[in-house]
Amino acid sequence: MAKKGKKYLEAAKLVDRSKAYPIAEAIELAKQTNIAKFDATLEVAFRLGVDPKKADQQIRGAVVLPNGTGKTQRVLVFAKGEKVKEAEAAGADYVGDAEYINKIQQGWFEFDVIVATPDMMGEVGKLGRTLGPKGLMPNPKTGTVTFDVTKAINEIKAGKVEYRVDKAGNIHVPIGKSSFDNEKLVENFTTVFETMLKVKPSAAKGTYMKNVTVTSTMGPGIKVDPSTVAAR
Repeated sequence: MAKKGKKYLEAAKLVDRSKAYPIAEAIELAKQTNIAKFDATLEVAFRLGVDPKKADQQIRGAVVLPNGTGKTQRVLVFAKGEKVKEAEAAGADYVGDAEYINKIQQGWFEFDVIVATPDMMGEVGKLGRTLGPKGLMPNPKTGTVTFDVTKAINEIKAGKVEYRVDKAGNIHVPIGKSSFDNEKLVENFTTVFETMLKVKPSAAKGTYMKNVTVTSTMGPGIKVDPSTVAAR
């Protein structure tokens, strides 16, 4: 394991590793232990009692954060005909078809999210090997394969984040920047937390929410006590 720097070790001293903190306290502590020189992203990590190898325990989707992420997402839309005008009117950064497929094949990645209309997926599918490993492939489960391009673009621009369980049963989701008010971060966290409870697979057995931690980009993890999250 890489040796931790002096600043990290100093920050880690502020955190009691054996304690699960109330959510408001955990957010405040995550900000205090942010050692980055930039406006770091705060992230929540869930360790879930699921077996991702089983198809009925795969968890994937998207959620719109009420206070956004603090980052404006650049949206590329693959569409044709009337849907091109609709995407442009809704504020897409790039709209097109073959030209953008060619650009991506040549190594262009000046975007953050791709939305595609279902009739374009035959073409977009050719980019599977390029987009798949980067997590950029449009997917109906995350609302990025749709004819309702206006809704998709609006949600992404408003602060929609995707989540997906990894092989070890973990999910990482950004909840905003360290410059955000604590209340806004708690609200974003609560929205993500409630979403995780809603998407619990019926096949999952035993303890579902095993561990919840909040962390800043380069800071130590802070355990959250789930019972302190006020359900709305």
